[in-house]
Amino acid sequence: MLPRLLILTLAAALARAAPQNAGELRDIQDAQELYKGAQVLRVEAVSEHQKEVLRKMQEEQKLDTWLNPAAGRTHVDIMVPAPALDVVKDQLRNVSATFRVMISDVETAIKDENPSLSEEEEEELAGRQGHRFTLQSYHRVADIHGYLDYLAQTYPDICSVQTIGSSVEGRPIKMIKISSSKSRSERATKPAFYIDGGIHAREWISPASVGYIIKELTENRDSNTFADKVDFYIVPVVNPDGYEHTHNGVRLWRKNRKDASKGRCAGTDLNRNFGYKWGGAGSSHDPCQEIYAGSAPFSEPETQAIRNFVSNLGTSVRAYVTFHSYGQYILYPWGYDKKVPPDYADLDRVGKKAAQNMRQVGGASYTVGNSASLLYAASGGADDWAKGGPRVKYTYTIELRDRGRFGFLLPAQYIQPTGREAFAAIKTISEEITTSG
Repeated sequence: MLPRLLILTLAAALARAAPQNAGELRDIQDAQELYKGAQVLRVEAVSEHQKEVLRKMQEEQKLDTWLNPAAGRTHVDIMVPAPALDVVKDQLRNVSATFRVMISDVETAIKDENPSLSEEEEEELAGRQGHRFTLQSYHRVADIHGYLDYLAQTYPDICSVQTIGSSVEGRPIKMIKISSSKSRSERATKPAFYIDGGIHAREWISPASVGYIIKELTENRDSNTFADKVDFYIVPVVNPDGYEHTHNGVRLWRKNRKDASKGRCAGTDLNRNFGYKWGGAGSSHDPCQEIYAGSAPFSEPETQAIRNFVSNLGTSVRAYVTFHSYGQYILYPWGYDKKVPPDYADLDRVGKKAAQNMRQVGGASYTVGNSASLLYAASGGADDWAKGGPRVKYTYTIELRDRGRFGFLLPAQYIQPTGREAFAAIKTISEEITTSG
Protein backbone atom coordinates (compact mmCIF):
# COMPACT_ATOMS: atom_id res chain seq x y z
CA MET A 1 0.00 0.00 0.00
CA LEU A 2 1.11 3.55 -0.65
CA PRO A 3 1.82 5.55 2.51
CA ARG A 4 -1.01 7.96 3.30
CA LEU A 5 1.34 10.94 3.15
CA LEU A 6 2.49 9.96 -0.33
CA ILE A 7 -1.11 9.65 -1.54
CA LEU A 8 -1.96 13.11 -0.20
CA THR A 9 1.21 14.61 -1.65
CA LEU A 10 0.54 13.04 -5.04
CA ALA A 11 -3.08 14.20 -5.02
CA ALA A 12 -2.02 17.75 -4.26
CA ALA A 13 0.64 17.70 -6.95
CA LEU A 14 -1.91 16.59 -9.55
CA ALA A 15 -4.76 18.86 -8.52
CA ARG A 16 -3.68 21.60 -10.91
CA ALA A 17 -3.27 19.21 -13.83
CA ALA A 18 -6.33 16.94 -13.73
CA PRO A 19 -9.62 18.01 -15.38
CA GLN A 20 -11.87 19.25 -12.61
CA ASN A 21 -15.22 20.58 -13.76
CA ALA A 22 -17.83 20.80 -16.46
CA GLY A 23 -17.77 22.55 -19.80
CA GLU A 24 -15.88 21.70 -22.95
CA LEU A 25 -13.73 24.83 -22.81
CA ARG A 26 -12.64 23.97 -19.30
CA ASP A 27 -12.00 20.38 -20.38
CA ILE A 28 -9.71 21.65 -23.12
CA GLN A 29 -7.87 24.00 -20.81
CA ASP A 30 -7.43 21.26 -18.22
CA ALA A 31 -6.23 18.77 -20.82
CA GLN A 32 -3.69 21.16 -22.28
CA GLU A 33 -2.37 21.84 -18.80
CA LEU A 34 -2.30 18.09 -18.12
CA TYR A 35 -0.23 17.39 -21.25
CA LYS A 36 2.29 20.20 -20.73
CA GLY A 37 5.53 18.62 -19.61
CA ALA A 38 3.88 15.25 -18.99
CA GLN A 39 5.94 12.16 -19.69
CA VAL A 40 5.19 8.60 -20.68
CA LEU A 41 7.19 6.11 -18.62
CA ARG A 42 7.70 2.43 -19.24
CA VAL A 43 7.81 0.83 -15.80
CA GLU A 44 9.11 -2.66 -15.06
CA ALA A 45 7.00 -3.97 -12.20
CA VAL A 46 8.06 -7.51 -11.27
CA SER A 47 7.32 -8.01 -7.60
CA GLU A 48 3.85 -8.00 -6.10
CA HIS A 49 4.77 -4.96 -4.02
CA GLN A 50 5.80 -3.02 -7.12
CA LYS A 51 2.59 -4.01 -8.89
CA GLU A 52 0.57 -2.95 -5.87
CA VAL A 53 2.18 0.50 -5.89
CA LEU A 54 1.26 0.93 -9.54
CA ARG A 55 -2.27 -0.37 -9.00
CA LYS A 56 -2.80 2.08 -6.17
CA MET A 57 -1.66 5.01 -8.27
CA GLN A 58 -3.96 3.86 -11.06
CA GLU A 59 -6.92 3.43 -8.75
CA GLU A 60 -6.39 6.90 -7.35
CA GLN A 61 -6.23 8.17 -10.97
CA LYS A 62 -2.86 9.72 -10.47
CA LEU A 63 -1.66 8.08 -13.69
CA ASP A 64 -3.08 7.50 -17.14
CA THR A 65 -2.28 3.90 -18.04
CA TRP A 66 -1.54 3.61 -21.75
CA LEU A 67 -0.55 -0.05 -21.97
CA ASN A 68 -0.95 -2.83 -19.43
CA PRO A 69 1.38 -5.83 -19.35
CA ALA A 70 0.98 -8.59 -21.91
CA ALA A 71 1.60 -12.25 -21.17
CA GLY A 72 5.24 -12.87 -20.38
CA ARG A 73 5.93 -9.15 -19.96
CA THR A 74 6.10 -7.01 -16.89
CA HIS A 75 6.22 -3.48 -18.24
CA VAL A 76 3.45 -0.93 -17.98
CA ASP A 77 3.26 2.33 -19.96
CA ILE A 78 1.96 5.24 -17.90
CA MET A 79 1.52 8.94 -18.60
CA VAL A 80 2.46 11.12 -15.63
CA PRO A 81 1.56 14.83 -15.46
CA ALA A 82 4.50 17.18 -14.89
CA PRO A 83 3.53 18.19 -11.31
CA ALA A 84 3.57 14.54 -10.25
CA LEU A 85 6.70 13.37 -12.04
CA ASP A 86 9.10 13.75 -9.14
CA VAL A 87 6.73 12.11 -6.69
CA VAL A 88 5.96 9.18 -8.98
CA LYS A 89 9.59 8.60 -9.95
CA ASP A 90 10.71 8.74 -6.33
CA GLN A 91 8.08 6.25 -5.30
CA LEU A 92 9.07 3.89 -8.12
CA ARG A 93 12.70 4.14 -7.04
CA ASN A 94 11.69 3.48 -3.45
CA VAL A 95 10.32 0.08 -4.43
CA SER A 96 13.20 -0.58 -6.87
CA ALA A 97 10.93 -0.49 -9.93
CA THR A 98 13.01 0.40 -12.96
CA PHE A 99 11.60 2.75 -15.58
CA ARG A 100 12.60 4.63 -18.68
CA VAL A 101 11.14 7.63 -20.44
CA MET A 102 9.34 6.75 -23.68
CA ILE A 103 7.96 10.23 -24.42
CA SER A 104 9.78 13.09 -22.73
CA ASP A 105 7.13 15.74 -23.37
CA VAL A 106 3.59 14.73 -24.28
CA GLU A 107 2.61 18.25 -25.33
CA THR A 108 5.45 18.37 -27.86
CA ALA A 109 4.61 14.88 -29.15
CA ILE A 110 1.01 16.00 -29.72
CA LYS A 111 2.18 19.03 -31.70
CA ASP A 112 4.55 16.94 -33.80
CA GLU A 113 2.11 14.09 -34.48
CA ASN A 114 -0.04 15.68 -37.17
CA PRO A 115 1.84 18.51 -38.93
CA SER A 116 -0.21 21.33 -40.40
CA LEU A 117 -0.58 21.39 -44.18
CA SER A 118 1.32 23.98 -46.17
CA GLU A 119 -0.58 26.72 -47.99
CA GLU A 120 0.00 24.90 -51.27
CA GLU A 121 -1.37 21.68 -49.84
CA GLU A 122 -4.41 23.48 -48.44
CA GLU A 123 -5.08 25.04 -51.83
CA GLU A 124 -4.69 21.68 -53.56
CA LEU A 125 -7.16 20.05 -51.19
CA ALA A 126 -9.59 22.93 -51.47
CA GLY A 127 -9.43 22.72 -55.27
CA ARG A 128 -9.87 18.97 -55.45
CA GLN A 129 -13.37 17.92 -56.38
CA GLY A 130 -15.11 15.59 -54.06
CA HIS A 131 -13.11 15.18 -50.85
CA ARG A 132 -10.20 16.27 -48.66
CA PHE A 133 -9.14 12.89 -47.35
CA THR A 134 -5.47 11.88 -47.66
CA LEU A 135 -3.15 9.28 -46.17
CA GLN A 136 -0.59 11.93 -45.22
CA SER A 137 -2.37 13.27 -42.15
CA TYR A 138 -5.02 12.50 -39.57
CA HIS A 139 -8.39 13.90 -40.62
CA ARG A 140 -11.52 15.13 -38.89
CA VAL A 141 -14.80 13.25 -39.10
CA ALA A 142 -16.13 15.56 -41.82
CA ASP A 143 -13.20 14.72 -44.09
CA ILE A 144 -13.57 10.98 -43.50
CA HIS A 145 -17.31 11.02 -44.11
CA GLY A 146 -16.81 13.26 -47.12
CA TYR A 147 -14.51 10.65 -48.58
CA LEU A 148 -17.16 7.95 -48.15
CA ASP A 149 -19.72 10.12 -49.94
CA TYR A 150 -17.24 10.83 -52.73
CA LEU A 151 -16.65 7.12 -53.26
CA ALA A 152 -20.37 6.39 -53.37
CA GLN A 153 -20.80 9.04 -56.05
CA THR A 154 -17.70 8.04 -58.02
CA TYR A 155 -18.09 4.25 -57.85
CA PRO A 156 -21.86 3.69 -57.61
CA ASP A 157 -21.52 0.16 -59.00
CA ILE A 158 -19.59 -1.02 -55.96
CA CYS A 159 -20.13 1.58 -53.22
CA SER A 160 -23.05 2.81 -51.17
CA VAL A 161 -23.12 4.81 -47.94
CA GLN A 162 -25.61 4.44 -45.14
CA THR A 163 -26.05 6.14 -41.77
CA ILE A 164 -26.58 3.27 -39.33
CA GLY A 165 -27.16 5.40 -36.25
CA SER A 166 -26.25 8.58 -34.43
CA SER A 167 -23.86 9.35 -31.60
CA VAL A 168 -24.73 10.81 -28.20
CA GLU A 169 -24.23 14.32 -29.61
CA GLY A 170 -26.14 13.56 -32.80
CA ARG A 171 -23.30 12.96 -35.24
CA PRO A 172 -23.98 10.35 -37.93
CA ILE A 173 -22.32 6.95 -37.72
CA LYS A 174 -21.62 6.27 -41.38
CA MET A 175 -21.04 2.90 -43.00
CA ILE A 176 -19.77 2.25 -46.51
CA LYS A 177 -20.71 -0.98 -48.27
CA ILE A 178 -18.23 -2.13 -50.91
CA SER A 179 -19.47 -4.94 -53.14
CA SER A 180 -19.54 -5.99 -56.78
CA SER A 181 -22.60 -8.21 -56.48
CA LYS A 182 -24.70 -7.96 -59.62
CA SER A 183 -27.66 -10.12 -58.71
CA ARG A 184 -29.74 -10.96 -55.66
CA SER A 185 -28.66 -14.60 -55.77
CA GLU A 186 -25.00 -13.60 -55.91
CA ARG A 187 -25.43 -11.27 -52.95
CA ALA A 188 -27.12 -14.04 -51.00
CA THR A 189 -24.15 -16.38 -51.37
CA LYS A 190 -21.34 -13.92 -50.72
CA PRO A 191 -19.77 -13.79 -47.28
CA ALA A 192 -20.07 -10.47 -45.46
CA PHE A 193 -17.10 -8.88 -43.70
CA TYR A 194 -17.72 -6.21 -41.06
CA ILE A 195 -14.83 -3.83 -40.24
CA ASP A 196 -14.68 -0.82 -37.96
CA GLY A 197 -12.33 1.66 -36.35
CA GLY A 198 -12.34 4.57 -33.97
CA ILE A 199 -14.15 2.99 -31.01
CA HIS A 200 -11.55 4.55 -28.72
CA ALA A 201 -11.25 8.23 -29.57
CA ARG A 202 -7.54 8.74 -28.98
CA GLU A 203 -6.43 5.88 -31.26
CA TRP A 204 -6.11 7.99 -34.41
CA ILE A 205 -4.23 5.38 -36.40
CA SER A 206 -7.35 3.20 -36.33
CA PRO A 207 -9.68 5.37 -38.52
CA ALA A 208 -6.70 6.32 -40.69
CA SER A 209 -5.85 2.66 -41.36
CA VAL A 210 -9.49 1.85 -42.05
CA GLY A 211 -9.40 4.69 -44.56
CA TYR A 212 -6.42 3.01 -46.21
CA ILE A 213 -8.41 -0.24 -46.44
CA ILE A 214 -11.36 1.56 -48.01
CA LYS A 215 -9.10 3.21 -50.57
CA GLU A 216 -7.56 -0.12 -51.56
CA LEU A 217 -10.97 -1.77 -51.95
CA THR A 218 -12.25 1.04 -54.19
CA GLU A 219 -9.70 3.20 -55.95
CA ASN A 220 -7.17 0.35 -56.22
CA ARG A 221 -9.69 -2.42 -56.76
CA ASP A 222 -8.11 -3.68 -59.98
CA SER A 223 -5.10 -4.77 -57.92
CA ASN A 224 -7.28 -6.46 -55.32
CA THR A 225 -9.53 -8.86 -57.18
CA PHE A 226 -10.07 -10.98 -54.05
CA ALA A 227 -12.52 -8.25 -53.00
CA ASP A 228 -14.96 -9.30 -55.74
CA LYS A 229 -15.87 -12.34 -53.65
CA VAL A 230 -16.76 -10.47 -50.43
CA ASP A 231 -19.30 -7.85 -49.33
CA PHE A 232 -17.52 -5.37 -47.07
CA TYR A 233 -19.37 -3.25 -44.51
CA ILE A 234 -17.03 -0.67 -43.02
CA VAL A 235 -17.53 1.94 -40.28
CA PRO A 236 -14.37 4.06 -40.06
CA VAL A 237 -15.39 6.08 -36.96
CA VAL A 238 -17.66 4.35 -34.43
CA ASN A 239 -17.13 7.11 -31.85
CA PRO A 240 -17.37 10.40 -33.78
CA ASP A 241 -18.01 12.57 -30.71
CA GLY A 242 -14.98 11.32 -28.83
CA TYR A 243 -12.83 11.49 -31.95
CA GLU A 244 -13.79 15.12 -32.57
CA HIS A 245 -13.11 15.88 -28.91
CA THR A 246 -9.54 14.62 -29.35
CA HIS A 247 -9.08 17.00 -32.27
CA ASN A 248 -10.42 19.92 -30.23
CA GLY A 249 -7.68 19.87 -27.62
CA VAL A 250 -8.39 16.86 -25.40
CA ARG A 251 -6.08 14.67 -27.43
CA LEU A 252 -6.03 11.61 -25.16
CA TRP A 253 -9.77 11.27 -24.56
CA ARG A 254 -10.84 7.60 -24.84
CA LYS A 255 -14.59 7.22 -24.24
CA ASN A 256 -17.69 8.55 -25.94
CA ARG A 257 -19.21 11.88 -24.78
CA LYS A 258 -22.14 10.71 -22.66
CA ASP A 259 -22.86 13.33 -19.97
CA ALA A 260 -20.17 15.63 -21.35
CA SER A 261 -20.78 18.18 -18.58
CA LYS A 262 -19.20 15.79 -16.06
CA GLY A 263 -15.67 16.61 -17.20
CA ARG A 264 -13.21 13.76 -16.74
CA CYS A 265 -16.06 11.55 -15.45
CA ALA A 266 -18.00 11.88 -18.69
CA GLY A 267 -18.34 9.13 -21.23
CA THR A 268 -18.57 5.37 -21.55
CA ASP A 269 -15.89 3.05 -22.86
CA LEU A 270 -17.72 1.71 -25.90
CA ASN A 271 -15.50 -1.36 -25.98
CA ARG A 272 -16.82 -2.37 -22.57
CA ASN A 273 -20.47 -1.64 -23.42
CA PHE A 274 -21.32 -4.58 -25.70
CA GLY A 275 -23.83 -7.02 -24.30
CA TYR A 276 -21.87 -10.24 -24.01
CA LYS A 277 -20.51 -10.97 -20.52
CA TRP A 278 -21.00 -7.26 -19.85
CA GLY A 279 -19.73 -5.75 -16.61
CA GLY A 280 -17.21 -8.43 -15.69
CA ALA A 281 -13.44 -8.48 -15.32
CA GLY A 282 -11.52 -5.70 -17.02
CA SER A 283 -14.39 -3.23 -16.88
CA SER A 284 -15.59 -0.75 -14.26
CA HIS A 285 -18.89 0.52 -12.89
CA ASP A 286 -17.25 3.80 -11.87
CA PRO A 287 -18.03 6.54 -14.46
CA CYS A 288 -14.72 8.23 -13.68
CA GLN A 289 -12.70 5.24 -14.84
CA GLU A 290 -11.43 4.94 -18.40
CA ILE A 291 -12.95 1.44 -18.66
CA TYR A 292 -16.42 2.44 -17.45
CA ALA A 293 -18.83 -0.08 -18.96
CA GLY A 294 -21.89 2.18 -18.98
CA SER A 295 -25.13 1.93 -17.04
CA ALA A 296 -26.25 -1.26 -18.84
CA PRO A 297 -25.32 -3.45 -21.82
CA PHE A 298 -25.73 -1.45 -25.03
CA SER A 299 -26.65 1.67 -23.06
CA GLU A 300 -24.92 3.84 -25.68
CA PRO A 301 -26.34 4.75 -29.11
CA GLU A 302 -23.02 3.98 -30.78
CA THR A 303 -22.94 0.35 -29.62
CA GLN A 304 -26.66 -0.01 -30.30
CA ALA A 305 -26.04 1.04 -33.90
CA ILE A 306 -23.34 -1.62 -34.38
CA ARG A 307 -25.45 -4.31 -32.70
CA ASN A 308 -28.52 -3.57 -34.79
CA PHE A 309 -26.66 -3.33 -38.07
CA VAL A 310 -24.54 -6.45 -37.70
CA SER A 311 -27.44 -8.46 -36.31
CA ASN A 312 -29.59 -7.49 -39.29
CA LEU A 313 -26.94 -8.84 -41.67
CA GLY A 314 -27.65 -12.27 -40.23
CA THR A 315 -25.60 -15.37 -40.82
CA SER A 316 -23.88 -13.95 -43.90
CA VAL A 317 -21.31 -12.26 -41.66
CA ARG A 318 -18.25 -14.49 -41.68
CA ALA A 319 -15.65 -12.05 -40.37
CA TYR A 320 -15.61 -9.16 -37.89
CA VAL A 321 -12.50 -7.04 -37.31
CA THR A 322 -12.26 -4.00 -35.08
CA PHE A 323 -9.06 -1.91 -35.22
CA HIS A 324 -7.44 -0.36 -32.16
CA SER A 325 -3.99 0.76 -31.02
CA TYR A 326 -1.41 0.21 -29.74
CA GLY A 327 0.85 -2.80 -29.11
CA GLN A 328 0.79 -4.77 -32.38
CA TYR A 329 -1.49 -7.65 -31.48
CA ILE A 330 -4.01 -9.81 -33.31
CA LEU A 331 -6.45 -10.86 -30.59
CA TYR A 332 -9.30 -13.33 -30.69
CA PRO A 333 -11.98 -14.16 -28.05
CA TRP A 334 -12.53 -14.48 -25.31
CA GLY A 335 -11.71 -11.21 -23.61
CA TYR A 336 -13.94 -11.64 -20.58
CA ASP A 337 -11.94 -14.58 -19.22
CA LYS A 338 -8.91 -16.74 -20.01
CA LYS A 339 -10.97 -19.09 -22.12
CA VAL A 340 -11.09 -19.79 -25.83
CA PRO A 341 -14.01 -20.68 -28.12
CA PRO A 342 -14.25 -24.22 -29.50
CA ASP A 343 -12.86 -23.13 -32.89
CA TYR A 344 -9.91 -21.22 -31.47
CA ALA A 345 -7.47 -23.29 -33.54
CA ASP A 346 -8.94 -21.78 -36.72
CA LEU A 347 -8.78 -18.29 -35.26
CA ASP A 348 -5.18 -18.81 -34.22
CA ARG A 349 -4.16 -20.27 -37.58
CA VAL A 350 -5.67 -17.44 -39.63
CA GLY A 351 -4.40 -14.84 -37.19
CA LYS A 352 -0.85 -16.13 -37.51
CA LYS A 353 -1.12 -16.15 -41.28
CA ALA A 354 -2.32 -12.56 -41.16
CA ALA A 355 0.59 -11.59 -38.90
CA GLN A 356 3.04 -13.14 -41.34
CA ASN A 357 1.55 -11.22 -44.26
CA MET A 358 1.45 -7.99 -42.26
CA ARG A 359 5.14 -8.24 -41.53
CA GLN A 360 5.93 -8.87 -45.18
CA VAL A 361 4.18 -5.71 -46.37
CA GLY A 362 4.92 -3.34 -43.49
CA GLY A 363 7.81 -4.72 -41.49
CA ALA A 364 6.14 -4.71 -38.06
CA SER A 365 5.72 -7.88 -36.02
CA TYR A 366 2.28 -8.69 -34.59
CA THR A 367 1.69 -11.14 -31.75
CA VAL A 368 -1.32 -13.45 -32.04
CA GLY A 369 -3.38 -14.91 -29.23
CA ASN A 370 -6.40 -15.00 -26.99
CA SER A 371 -7.30 -11.55 -25.64
CA ALA A 372 -7.51 -12.26 -21.92
CA SER A 373 -4.50 -14.57 -21.84
CA LEU A 374 -2.21 -12.51 -24.03
CA LEU A 375 -3.16 -9.08 -22.69
CA TYR A 376 -5.71 -8.72 -19.92
CA ALA A 377 -9.37 -9.36 -19.23
CA ALA A 378 -11.77 -6.94 -20.95
CA SER A 379 -15.44 -7.80 -20.56
CA GLY A 380 -18.08 -6.29 -22.83
CA GLY A 381 -15.84 -5.98 -25.88
CA ALA A 382 -17.05 -5.83 -29.46
CA ASP A 383 -15.14 -8.95 -30.51
CA ASP A 384 -16.60 -11.07 -27.72
CA TRP A 385 -20.10 -9.92 -28.62
CA ALA A 386 -19.58 -10.67 -32.33
CA LYS A 387 -18.42 -14.19 -31.47
CA GLY A 388 -20.90 -14.89 -28.68
CA GLY A 389 -23.92 -12.99 -30.00
CA PRO A 390 -24.32 -13.23 -33.79
CA ARG A 391 -21.69 -16.01 -33.74
CA VAL A 392 -19.36 -14.63 -36.37
CA LYS A 393 -16.72 -17.21 -37.25
CA TYR A 394 -13.56 -15.09 -37.65
CA THR A 395 -13.60 -12.35 -35.03
CA TYR A 396 -10.55 -10.26 -34.14
CA THR A 397 -9.40 -7.13 -32.40
CA ILE A 398 -6.26 -5.87 -34.10
CA GLU A 399 -4.07 -3.53 -32.08
CA LEU A 400 -2.07 -1.54 -34.61
CA ARG A 401 1.30 0.19 -34.30
CA ASP A 402 3.40 0.81 -32.41
CA ARG A 403 4.89 -0.92 -29.37
CA GLY A 404 5.34 2.16 -27.26
CA ARG A 405 7.87 4.51 -28.87
CA PHE A 406 5.00 6.86 -29.74
CA GLY A 407 2.01 5.00 -28.31
CA PHE A 408 -1.24 6.80 -29.03
CA LEU A 409 0.70 9.70 -30.58
CA LEU A 410 1.95 7.85 -33.65
CA PRO A 411 3.16 10.45 -36.19
CA ALA A 412 1.22 10.75 -39.43
CA GLN A 413 4.21 9.48 -41.41
CA TYR A 414 3.33 5.98 -40.14
CA ILE A 415 -0.20 5.98 -41.54
CA GLN A 416 0.69 4.34 -44.84
CA PRO A 417 2.94 1.53 -43.53
CA THR A 418 0.41 0.78 -40.79
CA GLY A 419 -2.40 0.91 -43.32
CA ARG A 420 -0.58 -1.61 -45.50
CA GLU A 421 -0.37 -3.94 -42.55
CA ALA A 422 -4.05 -3.51 -41.72
CA PHE A 423 -5.01 -4.20 -45.32
CA ALA A 424 -2.84 -7.32 -45.42
CA ALA A 425 -4.80 -8.67 -42.45
CA ILE A 426 -8.12 -7.93 -44.15
CA LYS A 427 -6.95 -9.60 -47.35
CA THR A 428 -5.79 -12.70 -45.46
CA ILE A 429 -9.08 -13.10 -43.61
CA SER A 430 -11.08 -12.39 -46.78
CA GLU A 431 -9.28 -15.15 -48.64
CA GLU A 432 -10.02 -17.53 -45.76
CA ILE A 433 -13.76 -16.85 -45.66
CA THR A 434 -14.09 -17.26 -49.43
CA THR A 435 -12.31 -20.61 -49.53
CA SER A 436 -13.34 -22.29 -46.28
CA GLY A 437 -17.08 -21.91 -46.77
